[in-house]
Amino acid sequence: MTDFVLIHGTTQDPSGWERLVRSLESLGHRAVTVDLAGDDERSPADYAEAVAAQVPAGITEQIVVAHSGSGQVLPATARRLRARRQVWLAAYVPDGEHSLRDDVSKAPGEVFNPEWLGKDPTADTVLAAHFLFHDANLETLQWALTTLRLFNPKRMSTEPIDLAPEIASTYIVATADRTLRPQWCRHVAASRLDAEITDIDSGHCPHVSRPDELAAILDQLATDSSK
Repeated sequence: MTDFVLIHGTTQDPSGWERLVRSLESLGHRAVTVDLAGDDERSPADYAEAVAAQVPAGITEQIVVAHSGSGQVLPATARRLRARRQVWLAAYVPDGEHSLRDDVSKAPGEVFNPEWLGKDPTADTVLAAHFLFHDANLETLQWALTTLRLFNPKRMSTEPIDLAPEIASTYIVATADRTLRPQWCRHVAASRLDAEITDIDSGHCPHVSRPDELAAILDQLATDSSK
């Protein structure tokens, strides 16, 4: 059994992990979801402490999974928890020197789908269906729309984010992502993280649309990283 800590992205609350949690549990693993809601002026270290406070005692050597914009939180959290691996799920990867705002401003169209820039899918279900959940069936889409919530970490977007290169990384590229550009994800996973890279044929939220497939990837990762 492996313990997974799941950090939601910038457009969903923790309930968005529900289907993945069930899939992981069916494979014999345990998953803890955490909530980053609260003061958006917190630093990465502050968010890491908030996550640590929500992880039950006795859970150690976790694999920490961060989705989307919560890639900004992942290094500090993995370091705080002494995690054995970081998993970047269709996630933004800091460069270790610049803030997200400065990093993206150099070439926003290389990082994001230009149609996505400036959109808030948490305020418009049509946008959410198109950009986040386009590969989900109708039943899944109806549920996914109930998980929408904006997480806007303002302070983090204006400060450089340190990486944690001493902790191994795996990057899961969502090949049909309509928000982050998959080719950018693949490039920074290699150049910034020296990560193991694996693909999943999904949109931006594979934990929603492809939970069993994603759980199988994480299950194999847990097996490989325990050797």
